[in-house]
Amino acid sequence: MPTDEIVLEAIDICKQFPGVRANDHVNLSLHKGEILALLGENGAGKSTLMNIIYGLYHADSGAIKVKGREVTFVSPREAIHSGIGMVHQHFQLIPVMSVADNVVLGEEVTRGVLLDQTEAARRVRELSQQYNLAVEPGAIIEELPVGMQQRVEIIKALYRDAEILILDEPTAVLTPQEVEDLFKIMRDLSDRGVSIIFITHKLKEVLAVAHRIVVMRGGQVVGSALPAESTPESLAALMVGREVLLRVHKEAARPKDVVLEVANLSAHDDRQHPALRKVSFEVRSGEVLGVAGVQGNGQTELVEVLTGLRHGDSGQVRINGKDLTNASPRAVTSASCGHVPEDRQRFGLVGDYTVSENLVLNSYFEPPYAAPPSWRTLPLVAVLFAVPAIAIFAALAALWGEIQRLVVWPLVLSLFGITDVEAASRDAMKGPYLIELVETVVVALVLGYVAARLAFWLVNWVSKRGPAAGQTPRAGLVFNHTAVDAHASGLVAEYDIRTPSVETPGGSLSGGNQQKLVVAREFGRRPRLLIAAQPTRGIDVGSIEFIHQQIVAQRDAGAAVLLVSAELDEIMALSDRIVVMYKGEIVATVDAGAVTREQLGLLMAGAHAEDVLRSRPAASAA
Repeated sequence: MPTDEIVLEAIDICKQFPGVRANDHVNLSLHKGEILALLGENGAGKSTLMNIIYGLYHADSGAIKVKGREVTFVSPREAIHSGIGMVHQHFQLIPVMSVADNVVLGEEVTRGVLLDQTEAARRVRELSQQYNLAVEPGAIIEELPVGMQQRVEIIKALYRDAEILILDEPTAVLTPQEVEDLFKIMRDLSDRGVSIIFITHKLKEVLAVAHRIVVMRGGQVVGSALPAESTPESLAALMVGREVLLRVHKEAARPKDVVLEVANLSAHDDRQHPALRKVSFEVRSGEVLGVAGVQGNGQTELVEVLTGLRHGDSGQVRINGKDLTNASPRAVTSASCGHVPEDRQRFGLVGDYTVSENLVLNSYFEPPYAAPPSWRTLPLVAVLFAVPAIAIFAALAALWGEIQRLVVWPLVLSLFGITDVEAASRDAMKGPYLIELVETVVVALVLGYVAARLAFWLVNWVSKRGPAAGQTPRAGLVFNHTAVDAHASGLVAEYDIRTPSVETPGGSLSGGNQQKLVVAREFGRRPRLLIAAQPTRGIDVGSIEFIHQQIVAQRDAGAAVLLVSAELDEIMALSDRIVVMYKGEIVATVDAGAVTREQLGLLMAGAHAEDVLRSRPAASAA
């Protein structure tokens, strides 16, 4: 429970990035044993403030005090040694290492010069028992569910004697059961005197676990509240600066023709365990089909098979009447299918690419983004391409010629036992000459490919940055940069993606803005089939409201929507029909309006569909 002792203070913190004032005279205090919820929209400055406290960023002005002493952290290591631990939204764990190895990394227990793995495992086990964080020290990280991995992150902080724990979006990837387990852990830590800053967008969670709430907007603290005196609606209005509709308003669905047909689909997961078992369903134009289930029951593998990211073992997938079973991702995309992946960083964007480039990742090869040169510019482009290509090929060929003369040819001769070419017979030289011929053809093809690729890159670089860029449309052999940038500017405005410019790397955006970038790209294409996996994961209530409205708009425009979400409220609010998955099977198909939350929960937990749905004629067992 919180006490009057202040363990952490942020005083007038300011932080400026190019084009963005992330923190504007922010003041924040944290008491011993307190769970402080920090709310705010994406880009409100929450993560920037936490990164300053943790030593990842340095404030332009202001001060940080820990237990009354002013500190300046040069690195996270100094923050850790001052008793501050941080669990990032994207875990900082090494997948192939054990729990114990990850926990002690950088603070290893040694016996002489050797790592004492027995003692490390003992200390990890002791911590997990002390704080009710049950986890096996010898388990491999990549084999653990997400909830267990989060426990490892918390143990890693406690192992370093953290008295202040920062949790950045800790429930974004957890199942409802794992969320409850996390809240029990947080309350237990609070009772033991650990102070926690809890960053989240989920208002119900804040009201359930926090002692005090602070809200940020536009880089400033705009208010604070106590959970007992707050409602989700009042907190949402404080976050966004306007009234937010927390309920989805939609008309009744008018489903038409079948867009997606899945029949007897089976597949294995990464560990070669059965993940899908003869799954069958269909999605029609003008409806939202929700997929409910506890994370890890085959939803991820289902989406991956449908979108070409995983091969199915058997069964059939048809989109718009076309058989696309085990088709490539590009073939699926070309069939007017949009895909919002659940892991935006692995499958949703390329961190080093700009915002504008990420917004055309699945259409960069189509007009108007791929613009061939006009007849007027064709001679210039041909020269721009041919000259560097020939020059690069000639330089590489000359280099290879020297390598061939000094190294390769003598080696070939030695393989045939020839020491004197002049004295060797014609028959003896047939083998070396044949190898030389094959080698010349292969090397010429390789060098030609390399020269062409480099020439393509050079033409695009010149077309974008050359002296003619400001006078003529910046169109190269691959990108029409004018069209790409104009497209990006429109989507950035429409979907409120908080970025200094469309030339900013996508990986530098906040997690919520990365999600909005992916959603903007997929929704902006107006697909006939939209597969949305966790579309609102890690984003604020205002953005959730907007994305929910867009999903309904896509449905009303005639799209077939397959919605996969770990948020049961989201499934029930948006879906017209719901299929429930358990252990890789569809155990029930129900009309969204004919089933209760409690019934869905029972089905998700593996209860028999006939028993749960007996009184619901609009629901049926699969």
